[in-house]
Amino acid sequence: MGDLKSKYLIYLKGILFTLLGMMAVGLILLEHPDLRLTILLGIAVWSFCRAYYFAFYVIQHYVDPNFRFAGFGSFISYLWRQRYESKRSH
Repeated sequence: MGDLKSKYLIYLKGILFTLLGMMAVGLILLEHPDLRLTILLGIAVWSFCRAYYFAFYVIQHYVDPNFRFAGFGSFISYLWRQRYESKRSH
């Protein structure tokens, strides 16, 4: 599958992901209305967003500008190769 080029479709995709996440959190909180759960869900969402940012922006722009990530599988593969290469060089 090729890269998504349409700005409209890119924004639509972002909006749909946001709506899907909000619906999921809303349904969880409707079923279990609890402040502690709300806070934990907020922390989990924030943490996963930061992990995504780390994997796809920080690594590419500050650690290895030559590598382009296609997804979390690509990122895990990259980490595995880095670990293997560092062991081989020692």
